[in-house]
Amino acid sequence: MDGRAAGAARLKALRHRRGLSLAALARALIALAEGLHQPALPSTASVQRSVARWESPKPTMPDERYQLLLAHLYARTPAGEVSLGAGSDFAEYLHTLGLLGESERRTAELRTLVMRAATDTGGGMLALLAPTIQAQLTAALANPEQTERETILGLASVVSDVNAEVGSLPMVRLQLLLAPAIETCRRLLDGPVPEPLVPQVREVAVAAATLAGRLAFETRDDTASRALYAEATREVGRLAQPWRQAGVYMSHALVTLYSTQSLDEARHLVDQAVRAARSGESALTRARAHALQAEVAARAGHERQVQAALGLAWYDIETDHADDPAPTSFSPGYLRGFEGVCELYVGDAGAAHDRFARSVEALSAPREQVQRAIVTTDQALARIRLGEPRAAAELLHECVAAASATGGRVPALRLRQARQELRPWRREDWMADLDDHLMDTLGA
Repeated sequence: MDGRAAGAARLKALRHRRGLSLAALARALIALAEGLHQPALPSTASVQRSVARWESPKPTMPDERYQLLLAHLYARTPAGEVSLGAGSDFAEYLHTLGLLGESERRTAELRTLVMRAATDTGGGMLALLAPTIQAQLTAALANPEQTERETILGLASVVSDVNAEVGSLPMVRLQLLLAPAIETCRRLLDGPVPEPLVPQVREVAVAAATLAGRLAFETRDDTASRALYAEATREVGRLAQPWRQAGVYMSHALVTLYSTQSLDEARHLVDQAVRAARSGESALTRARAHALQAEVAARAGHERQVQAALGLAWYDIETDHADDPAPTSFSPGYLRGFEGVCELYVGDAGAAHDRFARSVEALSAPREQVQRAIVTTDQALARIRLGEPRAAAELLHECVAAASATGGRVPALRLRQARQELRPWRREDWMADLDDHLMDTLGA
């Protein structure tokens, strides 16, 4: 069976799993369209024919309107509870669209749209846990000795799913989605979990606490952020995985740099990250650690150290990453952004601008939008220093929208810095337009 035929068969199986006939599914989609205030669908008979075509041996792809309606349908259990995690009908539906030929970008967009809707009212805290995993977690929390490997994998998928939505959903909503995983890991580690499963629980706990520390920073809760990073550091120290230790130190270093403006404290954490990364299995983690080391050196004005660290970063990033345990942790696009920052501090503004432009071009995935906004703001700073303030303001309009959409703190801080450097042109009309945009969108 080819992919499209397999997709059609799975789409039919999803419908049957809900006990829906062709006509019943058509009526459900019509009701959903009305409930979501979308344009009315045609008659039940017409929609039913469309459903039949999607499930035929030579299927057609549901168009974007029907894809979204089906996503909302399968995002809820028959009992009406939101369920988006691994093993849910929703996850099965997105996989089915892929078999039918839909792009990963489109399925990621559908996932984000539904997750946004699920958290619109502040709910959805258990949305990323499949019903079976919820039941297993209830049993495990009542008696940690009953914890199963599948339960831990379900927890890991929650953390991974939340991490994937950074840049797509507001940070405060991601905190809500992550909260159950954080608390569950803590209670399971208080145990006793079966001994062979303890390292796996600890790995999930480290990933969850590190991400939660970053999210707390983004929402300006620095006290909670420090506590979460301390928790992540404590737990990762009990794992014989230096590359994970490096990841915690790097995330903490970035948060420290922007929340306290303490270059010495950030440098100390970066040095710890580099030492851990050098003894770890992940070349990409080493590349990221060296890139961060270069940025900290540049901010301190140490040009020779900058060049040495960037050289090591490029060496690591250009090696074979087939077996890298952190394959998505860093990329050349990110590294060019670091190069640009270094050029801003100890190099040439023109070279910095070109590095930033190449980085922005490469950072196109939804998960990369926060970083793209940061790099674009830095590119605007380079234009100011090149004597092109109006062109810089045009770039900053893009960053205002991105900072507002994600609630990202670092893009907002970068915007403030760029705005301060534009003060000599504060009486220009184009500067007034930027100030109006900042006030209307960010209230600052």
